[in-house]
Amino acid sequence: MAVDCRQCPLRALPCFEDLREDELTFIKNFKAGELDVAAGTPILIEHSKSPQLFTVLKGMGIRYKSLEDGRRQVTNFIMPGDLVGMQGAILDDLGYSVEAKTDMTLCVFRRSELWKLFRAHPSRSFDLTWLVCKEEHFLGEALTTVGQRSALERIAWALVHIHDRAFELRLVQDGILAFPFRQQDLADALGLSLVHTNKTLAKLRERNLATWSDGLLRLNDRETLREIALMPELAPRVRPLL
Repeated sequence: MAVDCRQCPLRALPCFEDLREDELTFIKNFKAGELDVAAGTPILIEHSKSPQLFTVLKGMGIRYKSLEDGRRQVTNFIMPGDLVGMQGAILDDLGYSVEAKTDMTLCVFRRSELWKLFRAHPSRSFDLTWLVCKEEHFLGEALTTVGQRSALERIAWALVHIHDRAFELRLVQDGILAFPFRQQDLADALGLSLVHTNKTLAKLRERNLATWSDGLLRLNDRETLREIALMPELAPRVRPLL
């Protein structure tokens, strides 16, 4: 059974903006249904055309680009509330792929109906612009990390960033995050070899700053990790949810 937008569990979280009743009605009608995908399933494929875009309701995934020889660059870790496929809704094709790392449930929206959102609810179409700008901002942070931070700084930055996002989504329970990603995923995101990633994570574990084992991540000292990563402490910000 599809989740009614009015009872969406994500909308109950304080990290997401409230919507007026008329806006909720529009989004409910804009939503074409839900899609359940198993872990390991490609959701979007680079250079393809998709008639749909999605909001993640449950589960986690990765967004990445690939070279012809199979090497890849992970460009983001996908979590509940994320909008995926917007690029394909505006441009001729997608410049990235998305793969489910856990079983996922996606809210499905028709690409052909997108312009009705712009016409009927300009404030919500501004939300889409905000989300695209937020993604651009993150890519700038990620590029700076790969280009300028050391291996220790990179991994500290990634762990704090991912953990903070998950904490806002209430996915962190008793200080522990169920972390479905592989060390190779993290290495591919940060421009490191798997061996270097493993050794750097071991250093963090030896200093009792973070532990990642058996699919569980715990930040034992987030503040020190943030300082290692040279990250400013930013106040949480309410964000849109389509």
